[in-house]
Amino acid sequence: MDIDYESERNRSEFLKIHEAAIVELCNELEIVPDPDTIKKIWVPLAFQIAHWRNAQSRVLIQGFLGGQGTGKTTLTKVLALLLNKLGYSTVSWSLDDLYLPYVDRVRLRTRDPRMIRRGPPGTHDVQLGIEVLQQFQRGEFPISLPRFDKSAHGGEGDRSEPELITQADIILFEGWFVGVRPIVSEFEIVADQQFAQAMNQQLQSYVPLWELLDRFVILYVPEYQLSKQWRKEAEHKMIAQGKAGMSDAEIDEFVEYFWQALHPELFIPPLLKQADLVLEIGEGHSVRSINYPID
Repeated sequence: MDIDYESERNRSEFLKIHEAAIVELCNELEIVPDPDTIKKIWVPLAFQIAHWRNAQSRVLIQGFLGGQGTGKTTLTKVLALLLNKLGYSTVSWSLDDLYLPYVDRVRLRTRDPRMIRRGPPGTHDVQLGIEVLQQFQRGEFPISLPRFDKSAHGGEGDRSEPELITQADIILFEGWFVGVRPIVSEFEIVADQQFAQAMNQQLQSYVPLWELLDRFVILYVPEYQLSKQWRKEAEHKMIAQGKAGMSDAEIDEFVEYFWQALHPELFIPPLLKQADLVLEIGEGHSVRSINYPID
């Protein structure tokens, strides 16, 4: 494609043409479109990813790491729209789509009561993820893409009908610990050190999956405690709309469970210098800085 990805003028012209579609998507996602975020974050990032795709001869597997409430799912949905407008066939996929089937997670929980929730390392079919991404790399279309229905079994969730993908230029693969690797630590800042150590060991099986990522973006929240605030705001909004939602106490327990498994202060900092791009996010979900650590 004959596009100058470095040109601010090209990005501005692109935004003028597609601004209405972006606003429409924001309305569907029930978020307020912020002009600065669209102009300074979303569009430049879409152009950057397109540039990365053009630098190689096959599909680009683009990884995104972001904790609860960082907006990674919203970001990938917006980027999928923008990249499609740029002419790239783009697929959004989540680590959540690789959860083990419901019956397997029940067995897992029976063996290890600490695995009471889906989400931590050990609750995914890692080999399935590896096989699917390798199919994308080899261009073996059509590809049966696993999907997960979080509403099944009273909110426990289960596999749903796979999505048939006939073509793709870019895969946007996001998750709350995508790219996270085992560390050497005493785990002194977590209450249940044995659980943290077990989860750290489980991460080893995910490394071959992370090795398939071509590029890696981190949505980094230095004040990681904001995850609780953001989750509560989201739940309060759902309850106000008449939907089911968790109480504040339930949210505290939910978020802290994931901090016990993989604490942000332990596992995220070692990755910051290895990422292709780091979006530092502050209060109000505002992006405070954009860094290219490996350049």
